[in-house]
Amino acid sequence: MKPKSSRSAEPGWALSLGVAVRERRKLLRLTQKQLADLSGCGPDFLYDLERGKPTVQLGKLQGVLDAMGLKLEVVPAK
Repeated sequence: MKPKSSRSAEPGWALSLGVAVRERRKLLRLTQKQLADLSGCGPDFLYDLERGKPTVQLGKLQGVLDAMGLKLEVVPAK
């Protein structure tokens, strides 16, 4: 059996989160480096987050969301 590429195996929620973060960052006219400095994480973390890596650290994610005026919300699945 042919293995899937790592990109196609990533959870949809991680990709959606990454897109939302990237769009908000661009709306705020921030570079990844600037947002990293504001949120207390490294640019590598933002790179991974924006590309949908599903294993990002929640503490760092919260710092990024706080810096951009966003919140993470858990709601029941439909």
